[in-house]
Amino acid sequence: MSNAPAGLLYSKSHEWARLEGDQAVIGITAFAQESLGDITYVELPQAGDALAADKEFGSVESVKAASDLVSPVNGEVLEVNAVLEDAPEKCNSDPYGEGWLVRVKLSGTPEGLMDAAAYEAFCATEAH
Repeated sequence: MSNAPAGLLYSKSHEWARLEGDQAVIGITAFAQESLGDITYVELPQAGDALAADKEFGSVESVKAASDLVSPVNGEVLEVNAVLEDAPEKCNSDPYGEGWLVRVKLSGTPEGLMDAAAYEAFCATEAH
């Protein structure tokens, strides 16, 4: 069960976005981190890098597998969660809080994302 918090937007590649005015905070969902297992490394872009919706912007590695991170929004990276450099396990222990990945200045309105209820229904169709 992914227990997706309300108030966030979700992608089919299991990233979330919390919209804050003209910015968005992006992370991976509980469903994603549960599927991956213990995360041991996170590769993120740098501040100033451009992100494009549905395009790779980094990766996470776990004891089970490596997985690309796919941006749910278009924008410019304002901040990267530096905590993850030394503590990538925050993606497991607090995926919607301290385990956030990047903060982005949005360029345009995010499209094609799901609310929590739609994401929960989508996850129910995915095999773990």
